[in-house]
Amino acid sequence: MNGYDGDSRFITAHHLPAALIDLARSRQIDTHHLLRGCGLFYDDVVGGNALISPQQFLRLIGNAQRLLDADDSSFLYGQRLWPGHHGAASLLLEQADHLLQALERIDQYRALLSPLLSPVLRLDEQYLHLYWRESCAIGEQRRFLLESSMTAVVALARRQQQEHLPWRFQFSHAEPAYVEQYWVHLGDSLAFDRPSTVMSLPREYLLRAWPGAGSTAQHVARQACDAQLAAWGWRASFLDLVYEHLLGLIRQPLNLERVAAAFATSPASFKRRLARHGSNFQEQLDQVRCDQALYLYQVKGYSNDAVARYLGFSDSTNFRRSFKRWTGRVPSELEALWG
Repeated sequence: MNGYDGDSRFITAHHLPAALIDLARSRQIDTHHLLRGCGLFYDDVVGGNALISPQQFLRLIGNAQRLLDADDSSFLYGQRLWPGHHGAASLLLEQADHLLQALERIDQYRALLSPLLSPVLRLDEQYLHLYWRESCAIGEQRRFLLESSMTAVVALARRQQQEHLPWRFQFSHAEPAYVEQYWVHLGDSLAFDRPSTVMSLPREYLLRAWPGAGSTAQHVARQACDAQLAAWGWRASFLDLVYEHLLGLIRQPLNLERVAAAFATSPASFKRRLARHGSNFQEQLDQVRCDQALYLYQVKGYSNDAVARYLGFSDSTNFRRSFKRWTGRVPSELEALWG
């Protein structure tokens, strides 16, 4: 198994980063100050060949936040993201058959379209639920990236379907002082201080045909994207691959040694690689368990005992204790929040 790390240089500077650079330039931000500490010069960007790492990209985002100093920065960046001007990857989105296919392709080609925050799609009988997972250690830029990614999805769907869709949003953070930006860019179906961050949409909107449905261009674009991933030797980050591996085995007993062996590495090397992302094995395992528990409660309607059994806890008391550690809440509080 392979995957990119925070210091892997593969992000094309004149694609996703350039959208943020152009936003800053539109507000008269000096590019020298914007790119300070990023290991990148503006001439490198316009040259069309510069590649940067997630860490450099996060430094650029941090600089942009500080210099723009505006509540709408993340949302305006999101408006510019997709389909954007990102070569074959943008064409793949623009020519998608429908919204569900576009979202599946953002997931499949996340290294090209969303290298810092990975989309996680879940479908139930009535809704699509879209979660976001850190592909790298993004730290204090998490709020900015959540706001921009959610806005990018809403804007892409509205642009392609020529209608406002009835998205519903839940956020794990408290209501911000600039909540009016959420109203403007996301809508008014918002809930804060919830156990998880998720955007949901009725399934009836997912398969409505887009203008580019069935085009030859999307097949050509997909081949180009596949070739790029093959050349890199990865499709996602190391943290993404760890998460997906743990999720697939979440009902079985898991330990560091077993998971490290699956990645064909020693426990010590596996720990070091996680440490480079500011994480550790227990933190990764707890995140998967927490996400799965919330999904089973909210989407599947499982009882407390059923969730505990699903996740392999010997008794409900141990599970409740762990759930409180993960979320700051006990399971009995969830029904009131989601009611």
